[in-house]
Amino acid sequence: MPPARRLLIVRAAALAAPALLLSRKAGASVPRADMLSFVHIHTGESLSVGWRVEGEPDANALRRIDRLLRDVRTGDVHPIDPALLEQLHRVSRAVGSRGPFQVISGFRSPRTNAMLRRTGGGGVARASLHLEGRAIDVRLADIPLATLRDAALELRAGGVGFYPSEGFVHLDTGRVRTW
Repeated sequence: MPPARRLLIVRAAALAAPALLLSRKAGASVPRADMLSFVHIHTGESLSVGWRVEGEPDANALRRIDRLLRDVRTGDVHPIDPALLEQLHRVSRAVGSRGPFQVISGFRSPRTNAMLRRTGGGGVARASLHLEGRAIDVRLADIPLATLRDAALELRAGGVGFYPSEGFVHLDTGRVRTW
């Protein structure tokens, strides 16, 4: 190799080295976010958000989730339990889903819960954890419903209800139980 070409390669490498180091440092400083994605089947709204950054819940992301999971009949917004979001995150990872959670029901106001008890039969609890933002009814389009249920049961992180004819799994942060 001619000396001039060798010198050019050495100089190019010397100039590139600091840029590589900077890009590695910049990449290392990017905070790790735990993502959750939702689409609400009743409103059509969707949200994909890093709900937890470096292990800490992100307040802005939580407000956006609270808004999406509001009572769609009354518009009432209530804080969603971060432990419920952790369950969703863990279940999604366990089943390897690439899609959003399809939300059937998140928070329910007392008024909506009472109406559903009157019109929906015996499947709506008087003291439902939906009233506290501690329950959600969901499905994943790319995962069989029974697989979602089984993954939730394995977590042993709360209640798991299986509603195959209605097409959803109920998850909550109450005591470990199944129905």
